Amino acid sequence: MARETNKKASKTKDDSVQLIEKMVKINRVTKVVKGGKNFSFNAIMVVGDGKGKVGYGLGKALEVTDAIAKGIEEAKKNMIEVAVVNGTIPHDIMAKFGAGIVLLKPATQGTGVIAGGVVRAVLECAGYSNVLSKCMGSSNAHNIVKATFKGLSQLKTEGDILRERKITREKLYN
Repeated sequence: MARETNKKASKTKDDSVQLIEKMVKINRVTKVVKGGKNFSFNAIMVVGDGKGKVGYGLGKALEVTDAIAKGIEEAKKNMIEVAVVNGTIPHDIMAKFGAGIVLLKPATQGTGVIAGGVVRAVLECAGYSNVLSKCMGSSNAHNIVKATFKGLSQLKTEGDILRERKITREKLYN
C-alpha cells in the first residue's frame, strides 16, 4: 500500500521544482548470522512533480528513515519524462517486467485514478488524474513499479508519432 511520506513537497537542488514523494513499500529484511539476527530495511519510493516527470528508487539501510531518504535520492536521479494528455495517458499500453504485468488505459474526465496502491502512487506522482489500470501476474511491488515505468516510458503522443513519421497532422488523418 502506498503512503505519502509527508504532506509538504520537497524542493530539489534548484529550489524551483516542488516534488511529490510517495512511499510504495517498506520491507524488513533479516540476515541470520552467528551472533543472532541482523535487521535492515528497504524502501521503494516514487517521486514526481505532478506535471509529467516521475522517478522511482530503492533505498536500503539499517533504519527506516535512512532507507526512505536513500530511496528518495535515487528516485530523483532516475526521473523520466512521461506523456500526459488532458490528465490521462494518450493510448492503451501493456508492460511486463519479470512476472508482473501492468495494463494502463486512458479514462474520460472525472473517472479518477482507478489503480492498486503501487500503480496509483506512480500515476499520481506523474500527474495523471484519469487512468484505468490492472495488475496481472506477480503482485511483487518491485516488479509492478518497474513494469509501470516501462509502460509509461513507451507512451507516445500524437506529436511524437508525427515527428517519427515526418508527416503533417492533416496527412495523418486524410
